[in-house]
Amino acid sequence: MSRHPYRSRLREAVLNVAAAGGAACILAVVCALLFNITLIMFKTGSMAPTIPAGSVAVVREIPAGEINVGDVVTVDRPGKLPITHRVQSVAPAGGNAQAITMKGDANSEPDPAPYVVERVRLVLWSVPGLARPVAAAANPVVLGATTVAVSALVTWVLWPRDVRRRSGQHVAA
Repeated sequence: MSRHPYRSRLREAVLNVAAAGGAACILAVVCALLFNITLIMFKTGSMAPTIPAGSVAVVREIPAGEINVGDVVTVDRPGKLPITHRVQSVAPAGGNAQAITMKGDANSEPDPAPYVVERVRLVLWSVPGLARPVAAAANPVVLGATTVAVSALVTWVLWPRDVRRRSGQHVAA
């Protein structure tokens, strides 16, 4: 029997947690690729209280023809940052384009002009307070430290062990 049975249990637990995390990352990438799903971060409170500043939202790109009044969507604006507000009205604008009027939940007035778009990103759900940790995780120093930590974890978990030494057997020199 091993002198330190907790080490093998710890190693197995860490490996299982790392495997589950890896599987979750793979699933997230597959969903992003197959379903056009991405994340957006909210810097302003124009959608509060529904989506407060500092939130992260999961969005899916859809054709503008699928927009409904009441949907929360993100539209791209040439030369400006994208904007995410609630749809107030939708009207055909020729071809596949739609003219949509939007308003932030915290704003008293709708946006000044309708947006003419062919595609939008529909907000599926959001998590308040997650923007800062997600942005911090994209920092090169954090990415480098994470890479070193994961490499050390894999090395520790997969490092060969001398079975004879653990079982109490001695090797004659």
